[in-house]
Amino acid sequence: MQRTGIARLPLHYGKAPKWLVVRMRKLAREIVTIIVDEYGAGEFLKRLSDPFWFQALGCVLGYDWHSSGVTTVVTGVLKQAIIPGEHGIAVCGGKGKISRQAPLEIEKIGEKFGFSTSNIENLRYASKLSAKVDNTAIQVGYQLYHHAFFVTEDSKWAVIQQGMCPQDRTARRYHWLSENVKNFVNEPHSAIVGDAKREIALDMTAKESEGCRKASVDIANEKPNKIMRLIMSLRPAYQKSLQDWLPKTSETAWHEYPIDVLSMPANINWKALQEVYEFQPQNYEELLAFKGVGPATVRGLALIAELIYGEKPSWKDPVKYSFAYGGKDGVPYPVNRRAMDESIQILKRAIEEAKIGDKEKLQSLQRLRQYIPESRKI
Repeated sequence: MQRTGIARLPLHYGKAPKWLVVRMRKLAREIVTIIVDEYGAGEFLKRLSDPFWFQALGCVLGYDWHSSGVTTVVTGVLKQAIIPGEHGIAVCGGKGKISRQAPLEIEKIGEKFGFSTSNIENLRYASKLSAKVDNTAIQVGYQLYHHAFFVTEDSKWAVIQQGMCPQDRTARRYHWLSENVKNFVNEPHSAIVGDAKREIALDMTAKESEGCRKASVDIANEKPNKIMRLIMSLRPAYQKSLQDWLPKTSETAWHEYPIDVLSMPANINWKALQEVYEFQPQNYEELLAFKGVGPATVRGLALIAELIYGEKPSWKDPVKYSFAYGGKDGVPYPVNRRAMDESIQILKRAIEEAKIGDKEKLQSLQRLRQYIPESRKI
C-alpha cells in the first residue's frame, strides 16, 4: 500500500447548494482540461488516487474540506465536468443507487472508447472486486455507499469509494489506482483514509494475512458439512463470542466497535459455500469474487484458519496516521517539499489559466494559499 492516513470525514447529510455546484462544475472542467493537456489523463488519475491532493482539490473547488461530503460531491461534480470525448476520461457510478449503475456505464463508455469485449469485462471486474474488497475483505464497520470508477481511453482506471459508520458518524474513503494494483487481495490500495482508527479490525488484504488467505481457500474447498462441524466445534452453546481467544489490551473497549469482528458469524451462506466447493477456487481472489461470499463467510473462514490451523489474519486497522506531505518536526517523516510544491503549482496554474470569472479565480487562489509556505505565497 502506498499511503494511509487520517482525514477528518465526519458523516454529514444533505445536499450541496445548486449555486455552489454550478460554480464547482465550471472550475473543475477547466482544471481537468489543463491538467490533462499538460500531463495526460493518466497523471490526472494518479493525482486523484492521492487522498490529500483529492482533499485539496475539494477545498479549491470551494467545498467543506473536512466533510464526508467532499467525496460524494467532488466526484459527482467531476462526473458532470469531465467530457469523455474531450478529456479522454469517463466517470462511472456515484453515490447510493447510482453506484450500482457502474457496470452498465463502464460497458457503454468501453464501447464509445472502442474497447474489446474482454477489456470491458476486465474493467467491470476491477470495479466489482474493488468494492468487494473494501466491503468484505476489510471489516471495520463501514458499509460502502459510494463507488466512483474513473477510466481513461487507454484503459487506465482509478476508484474512489466511501463507506459510512452511522454509529459514530464517521466515513472512510478508499483510493485505488490500476498501475498500483498488482494483486487485488494483497495490499492493493493507493490509500485508505478516515477519521476513526479501530483497535481491532479484520484486514484480509494485509501481507500478514497471506497464510490465512491460503488456509481460507483450502477450507472453502472442503465439503460444507465439514466446515459446519468445524464452526460448531468452535461455537458451543455456552460460548457466544470468540473474544477470549485473542489477546486483550487495557485500551480495548469492545462496546465501542460498530461490529463484533471477533464473533463467529451466526449465519453463513451455505448454498454459496456448496457452489464454491463445486467450483474449487485456486486462490483467495477467486474465492472473494465468488457471488454469495460475503463478510460473514470471509470472517468465518478466517477464524477457522486461525483457531484450528494457526494461520492468523491481520487484526490491525489499515488506517495509520500520517500527514499530507510529512510533518515540520519530522514526524512521521520529513516534509516532502518537492511533492508539495509540485501539487501546489499544478493547482495554481490550473486555476490561473481557467476560463472562469475573476471572483471565482481569486477565491480559489485564496483557498489554495493555506498550503503554500510563507516565502512562496501567491
